[in-house]
Amino acid sequence: MTFTKAKITASGQTSPVEKTMKTLLKRSTLLFALTTCVWANFSLKASADSTADLILSMKCRGGYNINVWKKHSSGELLYRSTSSHGNLSIDTGSAKATEGVRVYKFQNGNYQYWVWDGTLDSQQSGTLEVYKDNNLLMQQACTKL
Repeated sequence: MTFTKAKITASGQTSPVEKTMKTLLKRSTLLFALTTCVWANFSLKASADSTADLILSMKCRGGYNINVWKKHSSGELLYRSTSSHGNLSIDTGSAKATEGVRVYKFQNGNYQYWVWDGTLDSQQSGTLEVYKDNNLLMQQACTKL
């Protein structure tokens, strides 16, 4: 592909090369804008909306950042996690006080995510447990933020 200088003809019109370059620039800009909008839409799913309060935030081993939110209107619990393994967003969870420690439970298909708010030894610690078909897959120690 050879590029030549775009010349304006005596009649004031642009050359075909310049028209092609302008069209290519417009298409590239449109593609970039569309990609940015789609990316922003998917990345926002990892955060809760402004109609919810953050009730628990923890940083866990393995690079997991866990947030539990509670919607103002319905009291619905929301699970949001971010890590290098990907982001996860689950709506509709439950909470239960067990042995003086609160546990938040969320279901996503065959997977269950249990977020323990504190431990018997320390209220500043917590635990993330992931189950598949009721079998423990992962257990990570966490620190409240």
